[in-house]
Amino acid sequence: METEETLSRNSPRRFSNHHYPTTRTGRAISVKTWTRYLLFQVPGWVIAAIVLLGLRYWIDLPLWIAVGAFLLFVIKDFILYPLLKVAYESREKTGSDRLVGLQGVARERLDPRGYVHVQGELWRAETEPADGPILAGSRVKVVAANGMTLIVAKEDAGTTGSG
Repeated sequence: METEETLSRNSPRRFSNHHYPTTRTGRAISVKTWTRYLLFQVPGWVIAAIVLLGLRYWIDLPLWIAVGAFLLFVIKDFILYPLLKVAYESREKTGSDRLVGLQGVARERLDPRGYVHVQGELWRAETEPADGPILAGSRVKVVAANGMTLIVAKEDAGTTGSG
């Protein structure tokens, strides 16, 4: 019987090159741009509703005006979405994802886990399941990132680069 670690290690999503946060099991938490936009709009809608209800109480604002103003406020956000969509898209690589494609040096034997030195930093690393062990001091290339763990492969002898 396979353990949860074995199942997650053999999962095809394990080595995906995503830049979204992950859960404890390593699954990506993907938030669509539309959802992210709406989540940022909801607090404004709540404040607008509170202000309009307050105006209804304090200055006896008719209900149809309060509801109409609220609907206009919400519709405005839907109309502006196509113009603001780019601002809510996340294309910037951060954390360990920015290291994908770079080279480094194995600080200890990777069989399949160990530590590598990449851009002056020590990172936890794993080899791809099909690769054999990588010896300490060997040049490696970062092929993917899984949370704060780099997925590395042994660098070909004829390839050069910075690490």
